[in-house]
Amino acid sequence: MSERDRTKWNIKYRDRKELLERNEPARFVREYVDLAKGKRAIDLACGGGRNAIFLAKRGFDVDAVDLSSVAIEALERKSAGLPVHPRCLDLDRFDPPGGEYDLALMINFLDRALLRRVAEALRPGGVIVVETYMTHPDNEKRGNPDFLLDPGELRNFFGKGFETVVYEEFWSGEEESCRMRKQGVVVKKGSDG
Repeated sequence: MSERDRTKWNIKYRDRKELLERNEPARFVREYVDLAKGKRAIDLACGGGRNAIFLAKRGFDVDAVDLSSVAIEALERKSAGLPVHPRCLDLDRFDPPGGEYDLALMINFLDRALLRRVAEALRPGGVIVVETYMTHPDNEKRGNPDFLLDPGELRNFFGKGFETVVYEEFWSGEEESCRMRKQGVVVKKGSDG
């Protein structure tokens, strides 16, 4: 990601503080967190850290990564005393260490190359939870098509060695600023992975 992207997100978080104050974790995180057998997690593009804090309160040791220094500074304040490790990093260049994580989250963000790298780095038996936006003619916001899933894309994204636990397409919730179609998937890496 470019310095321009970092600046854009820093401005967005400064101007819309409510984005950093959300407390309710994403639905797929709430509903499927218990599938992870270990307690080491990574939250990619964590923003204000609502999902990382939720995981930490459930006993996870969480690396929370985001491009925005404004978001990471807010998360550092909010997560004091919790096992959350905020890191301000360019996700385009981030290469997660192999065999480190039992659970990986990508919520309201899409980077297909990063998602593949994380899938490879996940521990055998590890779980990936993805919940993000997709293209749909009734979306209230069009957005950059590079960051929107195609219909059914997550259903087939993870290949051999991964079991799809759940896949859904649904409308965004009330906490979101506009009505958008989303996809969610929970996959589990095979034990021989």
